[in-house]
Amino acid sequence: MAARSIGGAPVVDDANRVVGMLRDDDLIVSDVRLHMPTVISVLGAYLELPSSAHRFDEEVRKAVGASVGDVMTPNPETCSEDDTVEQVATALHEHDVSRLPVVRDGNLVGIVSRGDILKEIVKKGP
Repeated sequence: MAARSIGGAPVVDDANRVVGMLRDDDLIVSDVRLHMPTVISVLGAYLELPSSAHRFDEEVRKAVGASVGDVMTPNPETCSEDDTVEQVATALHEHDVSRLPVVRDGNLVGIVSRGDILKEIVKKGP
């Protein structure tokens, strides 16, 4: 995304249906608090409690972004090709997002960003 100066992208399944949005800030981990696994000593052996080890594994996986599915925003708002510029601008503002996937019959056909909206407004003029 950085190489192409893209701040976000839709995530689709095998049928081209939008299942999430990945934003550049989803890839940046800040203020991560890892809960270290609980270890107990039994007869001189040290054992991790399975539930705390699982929680730790999940937190580490999330922190390092093991997969897009781990860090994406699931079920994002979408818009349609038939939506007006005003409707899309309102949706971007109301949902506090920079871009929306454009779908037709549930399938991804494009993406529209705040920048696209501004260009269209400037092009049309007052």
